[in-house]
Amino acid sequence: MKTENIYIVLILLVSSFFYSCDDEDSFSTSSSNILTFSTDTVKLDTVFSTVPSSTRSFWVYNKSGDGLRKINVRLENGNQAGFRVNVDGTYLSPSSGFQVNDIEVRNKDSIRVFVELTSPVNNGDMPLKIEDNIVFTLESGVQQKVNLMAYSWDATIMKNVVVDKDSILDGVTRPIVVYGGITVNEGATLTISPGTTIFFHADAGIDVSGKLKCLGEAGNEITLRGDRLDNMFDYLPYDYVSGQWQGIRLRETSYDNEIRHTDIHGTFDGLKVDSADVSKLKLNIENSTIHNCQGYALTAENARIIINNCEFTNALHNCIAVHGGVTDINNCTFAQFYPFDSNRGSALFFSMNKYPQSSFTCINSLITGYADDEMMIETNTDEGENKANYLFDHCIIRTPKIITEDSVHFVSVVFEEYKDTVKTGKKHFRKIDSQNLRYDFRLDSISPAVNAADPASAMLYDRYGQRRDDKPDVGAYEFLKEE
Repeated sequence: MKTENIYIVLILLVSSFFYSCDDEDSFSTSSSNILTFSTDTVKLDTVFSTVPSSTRSFWVYNKSGDGLRKINVRLENGNQAGFRVNVDGTYLSPSSGFQVNDIEVRNKDSIRVFVELTSPVNNGDMPLKIEDNIVFTLESGVQQKVNLMAYSWDATIMKNVVVDKDSILDGVTRPIVVYGGITVNEGATLTISPGTTIFFHADAGIDVSGKLKCLGEAGNEITLRGDRLDNMFDYLPYDYVSGQWQGIRLRETSYDNEIRHTDIHGTFDGLKVDSADVSKLKLNIENSTIHNCQGYALTAENARIIINNCEFTNALHNCIAVHGGVTDINNCTFAQFYPFDSNRGSALFFSMNKYPQSSFTCINSLITGYADDEMMIETNTDEGENKANYLFDHCIIRTPKIITEDSVHFVSVVFEEYKDTVKTGKKHFRKIDSQNLRYDFRLDSISPAVNAADPASAMLYDRYGQRRDDKPDVGAYEFLKEE
């Protein structure tokens, strides 16, 4: 009796197994059995025409209860827009008519579809919307579609540019995309016109042995940035990520460089200045921003530089690092809120150890950040602290107060000590959102920097060309009192 029961149980189990397999392997031609998609629209954001996009993908699920087979998948417009599609490992090629047949998706199974785009030239100055559809035709005859959408932007593509004579880059009507970098040879001047935007590929930057003139204007700025127009995540454009391109380097033979009303962001080292003859002006940078760098925002080695009305913010190393030379700074904002690494450098660093014959002057400037101490100074102590040639005047500095009121190096300086304020320097600014990487370094109304600059020495206009009033503010930005 027991043996018979065992046989009966085994028979039931085997029958159940085959029934289960048969159920999973059954296929339906009913029009009520359809596919489910992880998205109904694949957006590839804005792309440059003739330049391959990054890859997007979506999932195709079968939750209908039965298997679906003999599915035809095709590009509705046959690749006229430049989309490329791979369905479950099969490329929709021109030789196959941009389609694939007999795709099978079993019950509770899924396949993945990959999409790329290389759009043709659209012969316009503005981005043009382009679309296509991936059409899934089931054995039942039911058709389902997933929309493909992007904006195609014609650009001037430049590769491995060598400037050996005076030249002008003008990208007002059409953006410029640079691969491999721009090299400005000794004796040549590269001038970038107001309103120009240059998009640099990851391997590209500007290497200057001659002269660089970025001549932006208030309300008509120059923008130097990476060439990724898509998003890393839904909330995070690549344009908000550091290390997207190589930045600018001024070589030893390069003098009289000008950078005005220019936005430089998303680089490795934003601006690197090589050692030079300090009797000659190396760089005059004003009304400009260097933001979000995977190295330094600005680093200078034994050079004469002038910096007015500039913002240097969020760098993995120091926002500004100066080794010797002659440096004059007025109405600048140095703020260290780099979000990608807690082992970040300080907002401001300067050293007089390597080049003792040097001077450093910083007036009407704001130096702050996350840390309790955002300023680092190295001087040759063998010569005595007071003999070091540096001065901070009418500045707000987030650093412990370690000097006396009558110091020859600090005049009318507010030391933003931890015990006297909130834990970070965030209170100075309109927005410090490290979660979503949104920043606005214009002054908030509660900032002590408001009305704290020296009227006698402050710049007449701020970073954006707004005229300062008779009680000017510390930092690059004038708070709009009427707000």
